[in-house]
Amino acid sequence: MVRMANLSVVGSHSVNGVAALHTRLLKSELFPDFDAFYPGKFNNKTNGITPRRWLLACNPRLSELITSKVGHGWERDLNKLRGLEPFADDPEFQGDFMAVKHANKVGLAKVILRECGVEVDPSALFDVQIKRLHEYKRQHLNLLHILALYRRILQNPDAPVTPRVFVFAAKAAPGYDLAKLIIKAINAVGTKINSDPRIDGKLKVVFLPNYRVSLAQRIVPAADLSEQISTAGKEASGTGNMKLSLNGALTIGTLDGANVEIREEVGEENIFIFGNTVEEVKALFAKGYNPGDYCGANDELRAVVDWVGSNYFTPDEPPGVLQPLRDNLLYHDPFLCLADFASYSEAQERVAAAFLDKARWAKMAILNTARVGKFSSDRTISEYAREIWKLDPVAVP
Repeated sequence: MVRMANLSVVGSHSVNGVAALHTRLLKSELFPDFDAFYPGKFNNKTNGITPRRWLLACNPRLSELITSKVGHGWERDLNKLRGLEPFADDPEFQGDFMAVKHANKVGLAKVILRECGVEVDPSALFDVQIKRLHEYKRQHLNLLHILALYRRILQNPDAPVTPRVFVFAAKAAPGYDLAKLIIKAINAVGTKINSDPRIDGKLKVVFLPNYRVSLAQRIVPAADLSEQISTAGKEASGTGNMKLSLNGALTIGTLDGANVEIREEVGEENIFIFGNTVEEVKALFAKGYNPGDYCGANDELRAVVDWVGSNYFTPDEPPGVLQPLRDNLLYHDPFLCLADFASYSEAQERVAAAFLDKARWAKMAILNTARVGKFSSDRTISEYAREIWKLDPVAVP
């Protein structure tokens, strides 16, 4: 038997994680002996994204607005976006910034109508989760919250609700049965909610097909809320969070991957953090995690878990088609959806309240764009070149 990861460490002159938390876990959890044996071999290189594709190309309206305030140069030095900070409290700039966001949402609404046949309101909160479909990314935690909102509206139709459009897009590995079942569940729930007149359009759920870069370039500029809700310690870094934040979406997320560093950059007041930390996740499993305990202590959670396993959303299919998803959550839940549900729901209430305060939301969105210059791939690559590859820069005529 060959232990490939160990062999890679031995055979490499440098080993790096792709986010500060990831590097810490490599050194403390995965390779502590190697870290002691090879002092300095492990180092961090936080991932980055190219601003040329993920702002300049995909969001020309916002790019033009930025340039009108800070001039050119940010395209090659993303830290120059800090020049937007003085305008974060300016009502006129807030209006211009959010007008760009609205125009992008109008464009995405047309894509949604064409691809899914669903009409959505661009003035609603566009709540976006786009990435691979995987249990650790917890699209099913998002689904449980959607079911909770649906249930609350049915029980109290007059209760105030922040209108939302939930946008999913993802692909699952061919043999990943549970991931494909989650896709089925999201679409089934969406079909029911979108056609329920009792909801009066307050909630819409769409799953855009054939997720790809060109589609992401339409979704990212239109997002209000960026769902980065992986179980703490399971996401090496993530770059979708960077793309969305750069385009003025606010993040709701766990302290996982690069979310930790995004919080450091944008400020705690400009991000919505929830859930168990890496250390708390480890402690939960150490004492013996029983997801059923959380259902027993939370009537709403128990109701929505049972609801997703019922035939309510799949009346024309054989009974129990979604039952495996319910059973996985109730009896296994390896990524702690039920343990984080209450905290996630509370964070979503903070999101809803913030979105209704238009000036506050605009300021938060502007500061997200202004403060994520660290996450340029230019910085990442220069760190690799300087600190690992030992390469000198070469001037290009």
